[in-house]
Amino acid sequence: MGYGNYSHAAHTALIADRAAKPGSEVFTQTATHPLMNPHGLKVRESRDNADHPNSLGIAFALDVTGSMGDIPQILARRELPTFMKLLTDCGVADPQLMFMAIGDANSDQASLQVGQFESTAPLMDQWLTWSYLEGGGGGSGEESYELAFYVMAQHTDMDCWVKRKKRGYLFVTGDELPYPAVSRRQVEGLIGEKLDEDIPIEEVIAAAAETCHLFFLIPDAQRRRRREPRWRELLGDHVICMDSPDDACAVAAGIVALTEKAVPHLDGLAKVMAATGMEKQRVAGVLHALDGYAALLDPLAPRRAPPAAADSAPRSSWWKRLFG
Repeated sequence: MGYGNYSHAAHTALIADRAAKPGSEVFTQTATHPLMNPHGLKVRESRDNADHPNSLGIAFALDVTGSMGDIPQILARRELPTFMKLLTDCGVADPQLMFMAIGDANSDQASLQVGQFESTAPLMDQWLTWSYLEGGGGGSGEESYELAFYVMAQHTDMDCWVKRKKRGYLFVTGDELPYPAVSRRQVEGLIGEKLDEDIPIEEVIAAAAETCHLFFLIPDAQRRRRREPRWRELLGDHVICMDSPDDACAVAAGIVALTEKAVPHLDGLAKVMAATGMEKQRVAGVLHALDGYAALLDPLAPRRAPPAAADSAPRSSWWKRLFG
């Protein structure tokens, strides 16, 4: 997937009439959309083509439980064009976006929904708004984020990696912890494939990190206190604590631009954001969220936390035994 050209003007026009609509008119699904049902899932492809010869696969796994429905709404009503414009203005070539929706596989009916990689505004918007915002969650302090890492590790095929050994990106938004392992029972029930054993969260993160840069975005400071330590054990400085959920798209675009060296440093990113008309206070909030990660990329800058060990962790022998 990933054919066609992106138009920021078309994307902005597409969402222009949504600001005053209730959420139920933007996200109309009352159950998993058949095309986002992962049962029987084989592979989601991000491919080079004539329009996009240097495709870059970027996935958003959005927590759609009760406390996290604001970010999908923000993306669909206002901010997704911001993400694409910032990437374009920074000079990131040929991004292709995929959306997943994550709930709680122990309690929700729609705990895993998976779209396709797309390049055009209408198709990006389609998969995003086809997501069912179930608004559930198990109340245990955990959600099934590990399933997003599993899908990226086992069910994506991206030419950026296959042809150029350039990793794609996965941005998981959430305010809870992952479960300690990918459950073989849940994988069989949701996707329809059998595993010999449960997969520890550390191992599925290591496997996904072979082909993707992995990030966990915490919406705001209030929600970071309970969850940040464990996520930092898993992802190090790839845990990004934002000032506001409104900043998710700008923060994600900044991460891609910095990692791809499309902008040399935070000052360069700030200039691009300011040129789009973004308010100074919001630019400052995005830079605040990215400060630790930018320091990780710059060996001369101070480091706030140890590097993300999962990024370079080798695939375990048992993972090879399961998947080859």
